[in-house]
Amino acid sequence: MKSYRDLIVWQKSMNLVTLIYKLVLELPENEKYGLTPQIKRSAISIPSNIAEGYGRNYRKDYSRFLQIARGSLFENQTQLEIAVNLDFIKAENLNEIKELSIEVEKMLNSLIKKLEE
Repeated sequence: MKSYRDLIVWQKSMNLVTLIYKLVLELPENEKYGLTPQIKRSAISIPSNIAEGYGRNYRKDYSRFLQIARGSLFENQTQLEIAVNLDFIKAENLNEIKELSIEVEKMLNSLIKKLEE
């Protein structure tokens, strides 16, 4: 593996960011400074922490950054549920994002487990 860009989990998390950015366009204008930037930030944090961890020289550091990425993923999932609960977006519009999010979660869990062995 030459780069973090070769990691499938990074690639999928980048796809997740793209889908989320498109989805937040549906949020109301009055959420421009509330939920919208929070959702974007947590989404961006996922591939960013995967990449940063990859660049570390120590397995423990890498594992820690993957854990941070996983935390950001959970944060993002929660924020999207809040948006649904507030009727800002329709639950059915989250299907693809939910599936990809679960896939990224499983991949992060697997990679963390491997690094900690």
